[in-house]
Amino acid sequence: MAPSHAVRCCQRGLSWIPVIFINLVVCWSYYAYVVELCIYTIANTEEQVIYLIVFHVFFFMFIWSYWKTIISKPASPSKEFCLPKADKELYEKEENPEVQQEILKRVARNLPVYTRTGSGAIRYCDRCQLIKPDRCHHCSTCDNCVLKMDHHCPWVNNCVGFSNYKFFVLFLAYSMLYCVYIAATVLQYFIKFWTLCRRRAIEHCPENHLPDTHAKFHVLFLFFVAAMFFISILSLFSYHLWLVGKNRTTIEAFRAPVFRNGPDKNGFTLGFRKNVTQVFGDQKKCWCLPLYSSLGDGYTFPTRLVNADSEQGNVEHQAIKCTVDGQTNPRPLSDSQNHLLGNDMHSEEQKDSSPANIEVCQPVSITMENES
Repeated sequence: MAPSHAVRCCQRGLSWIPVIFINLVVCWSYYAYVVELCIYTIANTEEQVIYLIVFHVFFFMFIWSYWKTIISKPASPSKEFCLPKADKELYEKEENPEVQQEILKRVARNLPVYTRTGSGAIRYCDRCQLIKPDRCHHCSTCDNCVLKMDHHCPWVNNCVGFSNYKFFVLFLAYSMLYCVYIAATVLQYFIKFWTLCRRRAIEHCPENHLPDTHAKFHVLFLFFVAAMFFISILSLFSYHLWLVGKNRTTIEAFRAPVFRNGPDKNGFTLGFRKNVTQVFGDQKKCWCLPLYSSLGDGYTFPTRLVNADSEQGNVEHQAIKCTVDGQTNPRPLSDSQNHLLGNDMHSEEQKDSSPANIEVCQPVSITMENES
C-alpha cells in the first residue's frame, strides 16, 4: 500500500515537469525580449515603448489563459449519476453481464443519457462506479471521470474538458500570437547580428562569432525558439478550431459517439455559429477573455434531430437542471440556452402520435421524467 502511494506521489511530482519547463522558457523569453532586446539593443525610445506595450498585452493574455487552464478543476459527474446503494449491491453481486445491463438501464431511465458504447450498452465506469453522462470519459491520469473530456494535456498537467476547454483554446491562440509577435519584431535584429557574423567570417576575423554583446545570444536564440513554438502551436490551434466548428472533442474525432440509432460523428453538430456559441458563450465581448462563458452544465447537450430513446421517458423542455453545491434543482431555460436551441425544437403540433417515433432535440441540461 505504501509503495503504491509513494509511486503515485512521484508521478504527481513528475507530471509538473512540463509545466515548469514552459514557465522557465516564458520567463527567459520575457527577460530576453524586455531587457536584452528592448533595453540593450533598441536605441529608438519610441520603438522601445511601442514594442513593450504590445508585448505586455500578449504576454498578460497568454499567462492569464495558460494558468486558467491549469488551475480550472475538471468538472466531474454529480452524485445523481452514481448507482443507488441497493442497485449498486445488485450490480456488484451479479456476474451475468446481461443482468448487469438491465440494472444500468433501469437506473438510466431517470437520467439524461443518450449515448451508448459501441455495442449499444449503457456507458458505465467501473472505476468511478457511475453511469457516464453524454461525452463524459474517464481519465486514467487524473483517475476521474471528466465531463465533455477532450484530452489530458501534459503541458498544463490537467484534463481539458467542459470546465476549461475555452481557456485551452485561448491559451493556444495567445501563445501563438505571443510567439509570432516576438519572431516578427526580433527578425530585423536577428538579421543584423547574423549579417555581422557572416561579415566577420569573410574577413577571416580570428574570433569567428557574433560581436561580444549581452544581446547576441538572446536575440538569435529568441527568434529560433519563437519560430519553432509558433509552427508547432499553429497546427494544434488549427486542429482545435476545426473541432470547435464541428462541435467535437478530440476523442469524438477519433471515435464517433454512439446513439440508439447508431454512431453519428455529427450527432452534436448544430451549425458553425451555434457550435462556437456552445464553447465561447453568446456574449461576444467575452470570447477573447479567459472568463468562463460556455453554455450548458456539461451533462446534456443539444443535438441534431434523432429518434427518441425508447428507454427514456418524456422530455420536458420547460425545465433545465442546475447543479448547486452538489444538488440538482430544476429551473427555467436561460435566455442564452433558448438562443442556442433556436429553431431546432419542434412544436407540439409536429409531434407524431406514436411515442416511439417522436423526434426531439436534446436541449442543454434538460430534465428527463418517466411516463406515469
